[in-house]
Amino acid sequence: MSEQELTIPRVLARAADARPDAEAVVDGDVRVTYAQLRERVREVVAAFTAAGVGPGDRIAIWAPNGLAWIVTAIGAVSAGAALVPLNTRYKGEEARRPLTKAQAKILFVADGFLGIDYPGMLGLDAGTGAVPDLPDLQAIVTFNGDERPGVTSWKNFVGAGAGVSRDDTDARMDAVAPGDIADILFTSGSTGVPKGVLCTHEQNIRTFLAWAGRTGLAQDDRYLIVNPMFHSFGYKAGVLACLLKGATMVLQDVFQADETLRLIEAEKINVLPGPPTIYTTLLEAPSRTERDLSSLRLAVTGAADVPIALVRRMRAELFPQVVTAYGLTEASGTVTVCAVDDDDEVISGTSGHAIDDVEVVVVDGKGEPVPAGTDGEIHVRGYNVMRGYLDDPAATAEALRDGWLVTGDRGRLDEHGNLTITGRTKEMYVVGGFNVYPAEIEDVLARHDAVVESGVTGVPDERMGEVGRAYVRVRAGRQVTADELVAHCRERLANFKVPREIVFVDDLPKSAAGKIRRADLKNLA
Repeated sequence: MSEQELTIPRVLARAADARPDAEAVVDGDVRVTYAQLRERVREVVAAFTAAGVGPGDRIAIWAPNGLAWIVTAIGAVSAGAALVPLNTRYKGEEARRPLTKAQAKILFVADGFLGIDYPGMLGLDAGTGAVPDLPDLQAIVTFNGDERPGVTSWKNFVGAGAGVSRDDTDARMDAVAPGDIADILFTSGSTGVPKGVLCTHEQNIRTFLAWAGRTGLAQDDRYLIVNPMFHSFGYKAGVLACLLKGATMVLQDVFQADETLRLIEAEKINVLPGPPTIYTTLLEAPSRTERDLSSLRLAVTGAADVPIALVRRMRAELFPQVVTAYGLTEASGTVTVCAVDDDDEVISGTSGHAIDDVEVVVVDGKGEPVPAGTDGEIHVRGYNVMRGYLDDPAATAEALRDGWLVTGDRGRLDEHGNLTITGRTKEMYVVGGFNVYPAEIEDVLARHDAVVESGVTGVPDERMGEVGRAYVRVRAGRQVTADELVAHCRERLANFKVPREIVFVDDLPKSAAGKIRRADLKNLA
């Protein structure tokens, strides 16, 4: 692929030219070919043009996996804008932060998904249609709802582009350059403060060409995308990887084991990436034996420690090929990947070796490389490393040092260059594939008037990998139950962030500076 082709609109055009009649997306009863997908994207590019969205603008999507999500995302980046995906589990305050930081111009939502009124959570005034404290937000578009004050229907949004000529639309798509920012995915880091990671078209394409090559994704594969597309695992390792290979994307909006098994059988799914929790759930599903799963070929997993026993069982009962990988948002989503022919021990005990033209080193406290087999901090250098954090030069300077991305993750390299993760970024933990940062949960707990202070940490969980446990000190003379504190958190946080357990304590371990030592929390009774 030439340098001029390293943009997402050109990747789509190449797939549509090479496989015009091949199924591109299956979303419930709707099926579109690659030729049809390109036409739908052209319509959305025209709609963005009519709406005044141009190069450098940002648009946000707050919706589950769906054909409309894909068309909007590709349409936005093909119009020269940057995509800002939002977690569908966010509550209003959580979504408002990235919308404000990115100065998002248009927000796309799925009205009523899981019974949620997304515009309402942002404080949309039902009478005037105004959204307070988001001055840059010019419009909210609903994929599946009716128009109301402040909310435009998808049909009318797309229809407004009918007056834009085909030549103007194609010119907009051709003007996108490899170095243009394609997406801004927000990650909170150890502080819990959202930071927008800037990645270009070229970075995404080169990274997932390497990912697809290492995993063996092929054009005839049928890939079930159940990983949420607001995450790099669903969007980049899912949608973009399939575009690059011309594979078929079969979509599932929410993971439900019985429905996943039905889709595997009905759609002859070959490829099903996901966190380990998906596979443990599928293996234990009572309905598994009722389905023909013989089409399955490849699983790609990561985001948590993967037991050797699980890899062996996956290979024996579900997938002939299983690979594991390591990545982070700041490295375009991928750093290392196992090869499909690696043995069980390499796949379950390591995250593979660096993708081509990317370097990984493990260093000591002085920044010096350590010998193979020695723990240290993981640093990454290569084309996949982000351009920086959005409007945050201080955080960017801290993360990017002398050309290296300082991940904050700890690990070790073996003599073959395979990376084993031994610790996660500072005190972050991972719930079902989603990063959770203790500071954010502690801030929410502190808003309860019965809580003096708290410390949150992740603890092992058989199904989710890890879940949150909060250690809470209650104000003298006050009484509060664990259920009340969980309910307090559930009103303010996405479900995966809500602590599964509350432990009441008389005191919390602290450093000499008075900071809570989260690493010591697990020693408490």
